[in-house]
Amino acid sequence: MKLRILFAEDDDCFAFVLKDHLELNGYEVVHVSNGENALKLFKREKFDLCLLDVMMPAIDGFTVAKEIRMLNKAIPVLFISAKSMKEDRLQGFKTGGDDFITKPFSVEELLMRIAVFLRRSGLSDVEPFYKFGLFTFDYKNLKLTSPKEIYTLTQKEGDILRFFCTHQNQLIKREEMLKEIWGDDDYFMGRSMDVFIAKLRKYLKEDTTICIRNVHGVGFQFVV
Repeated sequence: MKLRILFAEDDDCFAFVLKDHLELNGYEVVHVSNGENALKLFKREKFDLCLLDVMMPAIDGFTVAKEIRMLNKAIPVLFISAKSMKEDRLQGFKTGGDDFITKPFSVEELLMRIAVFLRRSGLSDVEPFYKFGLFTFDYKNLKLTSPKEIYTLTQKEGDILRFFCTHQNQLIKREEMLKEIWGDDDYFMGRSMDVFIAKLRKYLKEDTTICIRNVHGVGFQFVV
């Protein structure tokens, strides 16, 4: 049975694209374009997670979250907003939100955050698919797929690629990745990681818009 997401967003074009991505990753998504309809629907139907835009007509996302929290204390509530001020984030948490993601954001990042909250709720242990450039990466089955090839990765290659996917275009420190994936940071583990990254570079060379860049003395950047 698919997990259900209540998605409230007044930008229909943005909502169409995001809804499509979420459904491709196995979720059932019910979209409404304002806060008033979101509340009416929440009271009538069962959902596993709420994804709320902050600025909406009729009733804003913060008010919707307050009402939802009065009805259900446990359901994960994630805000999406073009506003990135600290005060907005704090207000989001005060009104009962669990997370706050600022536009523009990568779909992969949102999928990871959704998966985290659903796992915490005991609802899902499903890993999302990651899409970047020409590739689709199925972490659960360790399959990296392009229009020309399907690569079966080793567990460590998969762990590294998932780490890169969730930190796209960010500066990643070597020790941070080593501790996350190997649990420690030493010379031999570092050499082992370099071998796996070299293999990933070979798989990814099919798409010239993607690269794993070495940042001298610091670590890496997964450029997408």
